[in-house]
Amino acid sequence: MKVNTQSINFNIDQKLVNFIQKRMNKLDLFYDKIIMADVFLKVENTSEKENKVFEAKLSVPGDSLVVKKKCKSFEEGVDTAVHILERQLKKRKEKICHQTS
Repeated sequence: MKVNTQSINFNIDQKLVNFIQKRMNKLDLFYDKIIMADVFLKVENTSEKENKVFEAKLSVPGDSLVVKKKCKSFEEGVDTAVHILERQLKKRKEKICHQTS
């Protein structure tokens, strides 16, 4: 799957890009019609520990799924968002299977 990763107000290191790509690729196991994914990473200027914002937008035929998470680290955000997207994709697949049967 093609994953476009964009970082806002900071430079992203290749290790994090690879980590995101690897995690997002797992979503193909749950739904094989994913067209692409857009990932946005942002660091908010706050005194809170949870100042990392991870946003993912999955493009699937006829729709798009969006998840936005605020966490202490981007890795935590990726894991949480991918878990949520897994559930959404499973539901979507079930819904499509029930419509065709």
